[in-house]
Amino acid sequence: MSQCLEGVRHLLASLQSCCDLELYKKSRGIEDPEILARETLFNMDIEIISQESIKPSSPTPPNLKTFELSLLDQLIISPYVPIILYYPNNNGDTIFQAIERSIALKKSLSKTLTQFYPLAGRVKDNLSIDCDDVGANFVLALVHRRLDEFLRNPDHGLINRFLPFEPSFDESSAGEARVTNVQMNIFECGGIVIGLCISHKILDGAALHTFLKGWSNMASGAKEVVYPNLTAPSLFPAKSSWLRDISMVISQSLLKQGKCVTKRFLFGSDAIAKLKTKAATNGVQNPTRVEAVSALIWKCAMAASKEACGLQNTSRLTHFVNLRKKLGPTLSKHSICNLIWIANAVCPDSHETTLDGLANKVRESISKIDVEFVNKAQGDEGYIAIMKSLQEMGQVASKGPIDNYSFTSWCNMGFYEIDFGWGKPSWVTGLVGDGVPVFMNLVSLMDAKSGDGGIEAWLNLDEIDMKILQGNQELLAYASLDPSPL
Repeated sequence: MSQCLEGVRHLLASLQSCCDLELYKKSRGIEDPEILARETLFNMDIEIISQESIKPSSPTPPNLKTFELSLLDQLIISPYVPIILYYPNNNGDTIFQAIERSIALKKSLSKTLTQFYPLAGRVKDNLSIDCDDVGANFVLALVHRRLDEFLRNPDHGLINRFLPFEPSFDESSAGEARVTNVQMNIFECGGIVIGLCISHKILDGAALHTFLKGWSNMASGAKEVVYPNLTAPSLFPAKSSWLRDISMVISQSLLKQGKCVTKRFLFGSDAIAKLKTKAATNGVQNPTRVEAVSALIWKCAMAASKEACGLQNTSRLTHFVNLRKKLGPTLSKHSICNLIWIANAVCPDSHETTLDGLANKVRESISKIDVEFVNKAQGDEGYIAIMKSLQEMGQVASKGPIDNYSFTSWCNMGFYEIDFGWGKPSWVTGLVGDGVPVFMNLVSLMDAKSGDGGIEAWLNLDEIDMKILQGNQELLAYASLDPSPL
């Protein structure tokens, strides 16, 4: 390890002594076009220092070499779950101390992967994880700019550069199909940004938090050791892939071609309180902040679509629902795998789109994913309930033109508590689809960093609809557009 660190220090010294970037690149023999593109990123250089496989500290036993995915895992369309955590340098540490932290981070990751052994493998034919201990892909990068400069006015089109690769809906884009991919970005100020792309075939948002909690506890020396619960495949067994084929057809209908634009809307706690009061005017009693914000965004997105195409299409909102609390205490904590299902709300083209009416539709759709549904979806006959739910979604899509808006919420999951030993993150971001040609109308709801109940809503929409939406005065009455996270 000391030789590795000394090599990095030598590299830093040579970089600092080189005042001409082109001369530096030539001296390092950097000719790869992808690396050159990354090094000129938004007027700051990003240098890939190292890329290696972090294997589990102990080998996975032979009887655990294949991890069968559950039925719910197999129905996921997105190959990877991206997340980026931003850690400013609040301790006055040097860049060398930040680099030393990368060594501790890799050691703790190795130990964590022993507990979370499927995360050290590869996705195999979308039906199982080959737990071959290939390890996590770990990239170390130096960013020649200050983190606070980037956060002062972050460019959404560049955020994904902090990830080990660009997330997409193309399952072949990740190469080796490793489950876990990490990029640690060290800024010249000593700030650190950690970007992860982990297979969505085995982790949903709550499971991602469980893994990060386990890793950060290991890295910081916390007393609590997180042991993942890996029993979901036995509750939701997958007997064959035919149901997955049906799901893929329906999921593909949610994808669009064009140009995606990502915008962030910050709803403060006071604004959410007012929004909840308005949403409860004629219907929903005590709407949650997620219900109220979802209803408003849905309403404004429908208005944007109507203005863009000149008519009101039937509109559908889908919301991913966490099933853990409906499974009882045995699976409510530290459960790995996808324990989510899709709530489905429809607004016909002739329907009056009032906020309280839409909030009521959101609640009704989510309330259908109840304990009774979850119980029916379990066991060898569970596929029947899942199939019926998929058929209902397919029937809506078959009735004519429809605008789809998918929502997912990471609120109350605790991502702002992830501390690897140098403090909590100042910002957390998830999926950013800015600029991609194939995308889904997706709204990701995140806790605001203030911790007072605010919400950051990340909207990924077609550029024409987004241009209209970002000027919607009803939306802007409750939310601010792309404020600085500082």
